Amino acid sequence: VMTDGPCDIAFTPTIRAEQERRGSRARYARVEAQGGFRSDLSEFPHGFLARVDTAFLGTANLDGQPYVQHRGGPPGFIRIADDHHLVLADFRGNRQYISTGNLTDNPKAFLFLMDYENRHRIKLWGRARMSADIASYAGVLGIDPADRSVEQVLVFEVEAWDVNCQAHIPQKVDAAAAARGMLSLRARLEAVEA
Repeated sequence: VMTDGPCDIAFTPTIRAEQERRGSRARYARVEAQGGFRSDLSEFPHGFLARVDTAFLGTANLDGQPYVQHRGGPPGFIRIADDHHLVLADFRGNRQYISTGNLTDNPKAFLFLMDYENRHRIKLWGRARMSADIASYAGVLGIDPADRSVEQVLVFEVEAWDVNCQAHIPQKVDAAAAARGMLSLRARLEAVEA
């Protein structure tokens, strides 16, 4: 039974039947009864986005062939444009343009955002497009519109989002942060030895 809510984007009748078969349907029915996944960004955790430097963008071509592409940047490279849109600078990469082509043919997309250090992840369903109009988004993104490493902007219209559980997320620490910590410890050790 469809509930006509944000969870419908992920919980199709087949998936609900599988949840029923495996014993988790009652739990997700309670989630749905309480409004289910969120569909706007008014309560999105801004601090999470400020830390995120890793995202995975899922797209599919017209034949349904899925593709997942890593998107990365400095912490905070993904920004909230308004209550329904995220934007991120798409930096020049290997120039295969698979995600760009897929989004041209099929705008349905998925973003999986990772904060390994704090073991948090958020999943977002929606529709996306690439925009060559970098200048229009430069202020929101905090980038120089003349920065030639930014090739285009991904504009992601959020239809549903949910905070994923922390289970099985390996904790990883940023190498630069670890190196700074080691330098600080080394300086303290040298001061103690002196």
